[in-house]
Amino acid sequence: MMGEQRTKNEKDSRLTVLLIDDEDRFREALSRQLTNRGFNVLDTSNGDDAIKIVRHENPEVVILDQKMPGMDGIQTLKELKKIRPEVQVIMHTGHGSIEAARITGKHDVFHYLEKPCGIDELLSVINAAAEERIHALARHEIPEMKRSNLKEWLIGVQNARPGVIMLGVILFAIIALMPIPRQLETFLTAKKTGEMGENISGYSEYQKMEKGQTISDYYAQKAKLHRKVKTEDGKVVKVTLGTEKIAFRAKVMVGVLVVAALFWATGAIPIGVTALLVGVLMYFFGVFPPSQVAKAYAKDSVVFIFGVLALAAAISKTGLDRRIGILLLGTSTSLRRFGLIFGPLLAVTASFLSEHALVAFIAPILMLVYMGTIKSAGLKKDRGLVVMLLLMLTYCANIGGPGSPAAGGRNAVMLGIFSDYGIDISFGQWMKMGLPFVPVMALVIAGYFLLVFRKRVKVKSVNIAEQVGRESEKIGKMTPDEYKAAGVLLLVIVLWTTLSSQFGMGGPVLLCLVLLNILGILRWKDINGIHWDVVALYAAASAMGYGLACTGAALWLANSFMSILPEFLKSGTGLCISTSFITGILTNFMSDGATVAAVGPITVPMATLSGTSPLMVGLATAFASSFAHMLIIGTPNNAIVYSMAKDPETGEQLVTMKDFFIHGFMIFLLSLAVLWLWVFFGYWRWVGIPGV
Repeated sequence: MMGEQRTKNEKDSRLTVLLIDDEDRFREALSRQLTNRGFNVLDTSNGDDAIKIVRHENPEVVILDQKMPGMDGIQTLKELKKIRPEVQVIMHTGHGSIEAARITGKHDVFHYLEKPCGIDELLSVINAAAEERIHALARHEIPEMKRSNLKEWLIGVQNARPGVIMLGVILFAIIALMPIPRQLETFLTAKKTGEMGENISGYSEYQKMEKGQTISDYYAQKAKLHRKVKTEDGKVVKVTLGTEKIAFRAKVMVGVLVVAALFWATGAIPIGVTALLVGVLMYFFGVFPPSQVAKAYAKDSVVFIFGVLALAAAISKTGLDRRIGILLLGTSTSLRRFGLIFGPLLAVTASFLSEHALVAFIAPILMLVYMGTIKSAGLKKDRGLVVMLLLMLTYCANIGGPGSPAAGGRNAVMLGIFSDYGIDISFGQWMKMGLPFVPVMALVIAGYFLLVFRKRVKVKSVNIAEQVGRESEKIGKMTPDEYKAAGVLLLVIVLWTTLSSQFGMGGPVLLCLVLLNILGILRWKDINGIHWDVVALYAAASAMGYGLACTGAALWLANSFMSILPEFLKSGTGLCISTSFITGILTNFMSDGATVAAVGPITVPMATLSGTSPLMVGLATAFASSFAHMLIIGTPNNAIVYSMAKDPETGEQLVTMKDFFIHGFMIFLLSLAVLWLWVFFGYWRWVGIPGV
């Protein structure tokens, strides 16, 4: 027993245990016993010294005597938790009672043991405490760095990867300091002529530019980038910055894009901190004045994300999510039926209703299903199951975009581009061109997850409908609060559907949050408990997309992609393929609307010049903007799922950024394949392109 225990603890890199006890003989004897079993033991007789030891030595587990002279156990416990909230404390006392256990329980004690206790029982509790500490680290978002060698230190752990951070700094410096690319300089200095098809027509603010104005001049004026110059007569006048300094800011934004994508994909630092870093770089490199940087963070889509997370908390609080689950997931009696029936139904529904709202409603239900399933199976976790459920949900919602013009802002942007070029397409024509893609792609997504996860899911039988029904039975009949929440939910859906063009997506959800508070359902404490890091992340993504577009960097990137394409991909179906590929790549790093705004005005006139249907190329661009599967910043759906995919008991992030990147990359490739084979070379040739 002792030999096995010692070997185990040595493999754990000698777990450090701190003994705090004023009885010298007892403390010294227990210290020897634990040392002989492979632990690294520290000891002290008082709370004051214990605080110093915890600050500098960072033990994993503390065995604390409750009754000590001077600073007693409870006071010591409070101080230790302030310093190291993740440290696990075992309260050890010869004066134990039910009341003592109750009191210490208020202060986050891991376990309560009377002194003396058997060594085997103590060892068991210590090892359980060490496991719990791992979960506590996750709950408190505290990275635990390994420093045994340089390689391990560079690789680091989630939210603390020094090697990746240094790589990001190097890449940013290279991009920001590289010579101005000729193509970027050409775009920035080209004057607007107003002629159809000119090379700067893809600039996001093109319609607002005056004739004869350059992107450099327009951006400098918009961002108030001036320098003071004294004229010959002694007057001080403001002169806009030159092209070189404007180009520098465009390169900075490309560097911000690369660094943010790298940090978000690898977890180099917490996602919320990366979101702040985007703003830091925009502030200190002068991309915009402070007020405009702040404004770039406060987009309607950011308010929408915040509101949806708070609304989901209210729905979950009342239990209404279980009711909705019965309706939507009633046919999902197995994982196969969930993928092959629910997936296509969700995707088609997302073509006409807010896919973000659908994901926000359903994700908490699937988390309930997951928690209920693993408890029934006697498991602590089943990552394969939760990753499959939640990623299938968000990816099926994502690909609802091509189904109709009502599927999102990206489609509205493309309709505006069509209008600029005198191209008309009806609601029915759009559906005819895009809706057949949606259920087919949903089935492909379901097939991928069912195939890839067939051996990764530990629970062999998952009856989602039964689990949701069981959860619903626990709460009985609908309560008045549920009826109120249902009414507010119906109101927000109606407002989103009918008035989003006037009030945006954020306005209606804020109204409904106020109503929920007035009705006594949602408290500020509930709102304060949402995952603010996800809100910050999406705010940073919006700001980054705005910066890329305004500086001309987005136009430069889009054209750079186009310039490296072979000739056969610059016209006809080949242009549709290249357009969708470029759009699909960019939309994983920028918002879908910003991507369409940057790419669409370039590709639509290119289609006209090459003799290709501009409608066909424009639709290809809009459709591919739904393929933001790889990063959680790509779409609100991904951000919502990521924020909700946490174990409610341990705080562990169950669906990671790595999961999004790996499976999102595969779904991205499959999305392109289905778009090219089923749409471009398939039914588009049968139904015909309007106006061609």
